[in-house]
Amino acid sequence: MAHLQSELTQNPLEKIWVPWMSSKLRRRGSSVPQFTNSPTMIVMVGLPARGKTYISKKLTRYLNWIGVPTKVFNVGQYRREAVQAYKNFEFFSPDNEEAMKIRKACALAALKDVSAYFTQDHGQVAVFDATNTTRERREIILSFAKENGYKVFFVESICDDPEVIAENIKQVKLSSPDYINCDKEEAVKDFLKRIECYKVTYVSLDDDRDRNLSYIKIFNAGIRYLVNRVQDHIQSRIVYYLMNIHVTPRTIYLCRHGESELNLLGRIGGDSGLSPRGNKFAAALGKYIRGQCILDLKIWTSHMKRTIQTAEAVGVPYEQWKALNEIDAGVCEEMTYEEIQEHHPEEFALRDQDKYRYRYPKGESYEDLVQRLEPVIMELERQENVLVICHQAVMRCLLAYFLDKSADELPYLKCPLHTVLKLTPVAYGCKVESVFLNIEAVNTHRDKPVNVSVDRDAEDALLTVPEHI
Repeated sequence: MAHLQSELTQNPLEKIWVPWMSSKLRRRGSSVPQFTNSPTMIVMVGLPARGKTYISKKLTRYLNWIGVPTKVFNVGQYRREAVQAYKNFEFFSPDNEEAMKIRKACALAALKDVSAYFTQDHGQVAVFDATNTTRERREIILSFAKENGYKVFFVESICDDPEVIAENIKQVKLSSPDYINCDKEEAVKDFLKRIECYKVTYVSLDDDRDRNLSYIKIFNAGIRYLVNRVQDHIQSRIVYYLMNIHVTPRTIYLCRHGESELNLLGRIGGDSGLSPRGNKFAAALGKYIRGQCILDLKIWTSHMKRTIQTAEAVGVPYEQWKALNEIDAGVCEEMTYEEIQEHHPEEFALRDQDKYRYRYPKGESYEDLVQRLEPVIMELERQENVLVICHQAVMRCLLAYFLDKSADELPYLKCPLHTVLKLTPVAYGCKVESVFLNIEAVNTHRDKPVNVSVDRDAEDALLTVPEHI
C-alpha cells in the first residue's frame, strides 16, 4: 500500500518522491526547485591550506539551503580510510609511486560515489574536494563527467599570502586526524613540506589553454576573482555567492522582536505593537548590545511595527528590510491555532504533514520564505557585525542557513522570544551562544505533532499548541 501511495504521488516534473502529498496540496504548495537540467560537479583546485574545504562546505551549505541537493566528496577522507596511519609528508611526494597509486584509487572511488549520488540519491550538485593540482587529474575528472553527461565547474583557490596560509594551518590543519597526538610545531613543519610536494607538479588553470572550461579563480581569499565561461543559472549563483563570502572575523546577532500584543492572544502574523513586556525586552536588548561594545554594528529590522519598536530602544540607526517581514499566513493571518483548526481543519493538517513546503492559502510557505531571504543571507555574508531583529519563521530560516539544518528541521527550530542568539562563524561551521535577557514572554513554539492525519480530531490536532494568556 505504501509503495502504491508513493507511485501515485510522485511529481513527474520534479522526480521527487513526496509520499504524503494530497492532490489539494500539490496544486497549491511549493515544489522543490530544479535549478540544474543536468548534474553539476564543482571541482576544487589548489594547493593545501588554501581554503578549499572551507569553500566546499560553505558552498554546499548554501546550495542545500536554497533547495539544490548538494554533497561534498572529500578525497582526503577516502585517503585516510585507505591508509589508516599517516606517517609524514613523504606520502605526498610525486616520486612515491605506491602512494600515487593509492591516491589515484581514492579519487576514482570518490568519483564512483559521485555517480551513485546523482543516480540513486537524485543529487544535483557534487563538490569534489581535493587538490586536483595536475592537468592529468583534471582530465580524468573531465572524461568521467563527459561520459556521464555531467557539467563541470572548477573553483581554484590561489593564495600566496603567508599570513592567510599560516592561519589556515593553525585553525584547521593542526586539528586534522593526520596530526592527532602530534607536537604542533612538528605538525606545522610536516604540513609545510607536504605543500612543497604538491608545488612540484602543480599546474594552475591556464587562461588560454583552458579557455573552454568553466571556472572561477579566487585570489588571496577574495582580493581578486577571474571568472570564465559560466554555463548556466546554477553556476552564476555559485559565482555570485563565492564573490560575496569573506573570512574576516565577525559576529551576527539574531533575535525576534519583543513580545507583541498579538503574541499575548496567541494570534499569528499581523502587525501589532509591543506588549509591556515586549517594551521591557527592547530596553534590555539596548543595554545588552551597548555592553557588547560592537565595532561598526549594523541593525536590520523588518517593515513591521514590532521589530521597529524593538530597534528604536537600541539607540543605533537601523535599516528596514521588507524581505525580513514575517511569513505571510494568508487567510490565516491574525487567527489563533484553535481558530485555524476550527475553520480550516484540512489546512491545519496539511501544514503539519510538510510544514516546510506547505503554503498558506493566499500566503507563503517556508520554502517561499527561504527564497525571499536569499538576498539577506548574501548581504550578511558581505557584512561584518550585524544585529537582525526579525520574526520566528524568518529567524528559523536564517538560523538553518548558519547551522546547516535540513528542510525538515528548519520549521521546528526553537527561536524563543526575548532571547538573543550570538553567532560566530568558525572554520567549518558556526558557534552559537544563546542569551536570555531575563524578561518573561509567552511561548510561541509549536512542536512537531506525531499525528498528521487529515481525519484526526481537534483535541489531538491541538495537543502541541503552546498556551497563551
